Amino acid sequence: MKKPFKGNKSFLPSKICEHCQREMSWRKSWAKNWDEVKYCSQACRAAGPGTPRRAA
Repeated sequence: MKKPFKGNKSFLPSKICEHCQREMSWRKSWAKNWDEVKYCSQACRAAGPGTPRRAA
């Protein structure tokens, strides 16, 4: 049986967004396509790779 997630996010995989270069943590909704995930948000996806957006 699989152990339930207890809230310790340090054990979850992470990636760097191709647009803003911020670290993004694994999300359950990305479980089926984690290898194809490139952007942290819709805004970064729309902007695509290239000049990073200004950090807030």
